[in-house]
Amino acid sequence: MKYTTLFLSAILAGLLSSCAQVKPVVQENIARIDAMPNFPTPYKMLDWKQKAKDFDAFAFDYDSDFPCGPVIWLDSAKRNIPQVTFGIYTAIHDVRQGPNHNDGEFHESLNSMAAILGASLIGIDKSRQDGFNYVKMIQNYFNSDTGWNIMMNNTCPDVALQGGGYGRDWWYDVLPNALFYAICDLYPDIDGADRIQRSIAEQFYKADSVLSGNYDYSFFDYGQMKGMVNNIPYQQDAAGGHGYVLYSAYQKYKDPRYLEGAKSAIDVLHAQKESRFYEILLPLGIYTAARLNAEEGTQYDITKMIDWAFDGCVSKKGRTGWGIIVGRWGDYDVSGLQGSITSSYAFLMNSIKMAWPLVPLVKYQPQYARAIGKWMLNNANACRLFFPDELDDKHQWLPELKDITRGVVSYEGLIAEDNYGNKALKGISPMGIGDGPRWNPANPPETMFSLYSTSPVGILGAIVDVTNVEGILRLDCNCTDFYANEEYPVYLYYNPYKEDKKVIYKSSGSVDLYDKLTHAYLQKNINGVCEISIPADQACLVIEIPAGKAYRRATRSPGHGLPAADNPVAAPRR
Repeated sequence: MKYTTLFLSAILAGLLSSCAQVKPVVQENIARIDAMPNFPTPYKMLDWKQKAKDFDAFAFDYDSDFPCGPVIWLDSAKRNIPQVTFGIYTAIHDVRQGPNHNDGEFHESLNSMAAILGASLIGIDKSRQDGFNYVKMIQNYFNSDTGWNIMMNNTCPDVALQGGGYGRDWWYDVLPNALFYAICDLYPDIDGADRIQRSIAEQFYKADSVLSGNYDYSFFDYGQMKGMVNNIPYQQDAAGGHGYVLYSAYQKYKDPRYLEGAKSAIDVLHAQKESRFYEILLPLGIYTAARLNAEEGTQYDITKMIDWAFDGCVSKKGRTGWGIIVGRWGDYDVSGLQGSITSSYAFLMNSIKMAWPLVPLVKYQPQYARAIGKWMLNNANACRLFFPDELDDKHQWLPELKDITRGVVSYEGLIAEDNYGNKALKGISPMGIGDGPRWNPANPPETMFSLYSTSPVGILGAIVDVTNVEGILRLDCNCTDFYANEEYPVYLYYNPYKEDKKVIYKSSGSVDLYDKLTHAYLQKNINGVCEISIPADQACLVIEIPAGKAYRRATRSPGHGLPAADNPVAAPRR
């Protein structure tokens, strides 16, 4: 009996030892990210948080002394809800907009809500700012008067044909709802918001049920509950937007129908035979798929879907060439920006908003940490090139007007070569530029400066921080992970160098630092400043756990049999 007991004890000890030896998370390669430089040049990381603060101070100043004048006004039409709302110019001096044009009603929720979201993420309370509750005021975009009963890009159809894609271009009708849900997670107690969120969830659930697996439409009429076709390409990645909103609704309301709808929509997205990347909804769908893998045990192929976004749409039936830029234009690395690969034309709004879902994705599928970290280094570096104060005169279309917004507002786009036919700019690459003058024959040249593009800059301001080592960023994985259960800080670091680097880490209290990729503690019981080592050309996904807190790993291995993200025991709601 004695020997039997010893034998069994030895076996048990061996099993416990084996269980303790958890293998590091093998990193997935994304070919288009692999083609990007580890360290883009010339390198300069802006203080994105300060840029966002500057934008908010300018954009919401009714008495701005900037050379371009104020860009915000009040809209007293009281559409949908009996309250005054506000508008912000899409571009500087856009002749379609302002209090004296189109009865002051032509303004875009994609602009207004992105500005509110970005500012809120960096700590500005938009529910109580200079006597205005801007978070409540955006509810006028809830189109109840039309019977669609979702948030839309304009407050009414009367001004819809002035610009944008209200009621005829699917992503324009879906993205406002994703933005609204994100804002409501930051402001959960705004009067009237819950009713709108419920309506959106119901409409999206009904729409997905009606579509029944077929998203081959240009847009969807949420009033008639009917898919529609026009001259705009099919937008199957609208399923990603539906899935994102419905999964957010499920997290908020715990209604199993919304989980069913989220899975149904992501099933459609995942079942596509090729990329249907159109604007921004595909990345939201990829994030949702990754989270469903981790939390609900689904088996979506995340690598395939990330490749769809980065390689871009190649189908002639879709938005051909839309994806992620890789390469060098002139003397500048521009890899990581989103836009037209075929036209070599990148856009700031899209490049910023893609960080919103993809950075928190690594919490749920940590095998993409290195790839996303490397992409973000390239993307955040290249995003500065849209701002007139970050380009020399020869690389921008309007150097004579570059001070009109004191460097706060960006060009809409960055292109490899001028597309206006200006012979003086031939051969100069890249070029800060914008499409504003093409929207209306009366629009002045300065409509190239785009508030619509700059308004989400707070997303970068919240996510991106620098460290003591140039080129190693600290990316906040929690700040855009809406309706999540992660309480503890989680940061992604990527080391672009060929050798290991030590980075100074400043803790938020007495904590242990755990790397989700190696399943090892980097430091224990620190309170203040310490150093952590980041391996060469690798990433660390660091979670701050209260010192001495018990820790467990998820037992389920969702997503192609790969390890799930680790989770602290009984993590409270953030």
